[in-house]
Amino acid sequence: MAEQSFDINFRGYWRDSKKSSVPSKSGIYCVYRAVYDENKEFLSLKELIYIGESEDVKGRLANHEKLDVWSKRLKGEEVLCYSFGEVSPKDRVRCEAALIFKHKPPVNTEYAEAFPHDKTSISLEGRIGFLNESFTVLRT
Repeated sequence: MAEQSFDINFRGYWRDSKKSSVPSKSGIYCVYRAVYDENKEFLSLKELIYIGESEDVKGRLANHEKLDVWSKRLKGEEVLCYSFGEVSPKDRVRCEAALIFKHKPPVNTEYAEAFPHDKTSISLEGRIGFLNESFTVLRT
């Protein structure tokens, strides 16, 4: 593997009750704790709790085995919400690993302490709450 750079545009945020609107595409997804004010139609992110990847993000979120773990992290009136960034199937795992290694969400364990790929640079745009806009990680 050689050094690579990736540009990812994150879309969202989808509350848990609206996650059926997440695209059925290959990509990376982020899971957040958030508060939604229905009167103002305003979503306030509180914490990035998980980063994952899937060939079909919509399908993955519909039946995710960590849903109970995520839900147990909610406080008071908080809800889960999701963002999505399209990434090609061949690059998904590398991009996910870089994002986890850099940001260390509390529910992720794999890649939190080690990055198994060559130098990887990521540039993000869009709905990137709690994510660095650009960063580079090195093999550990």
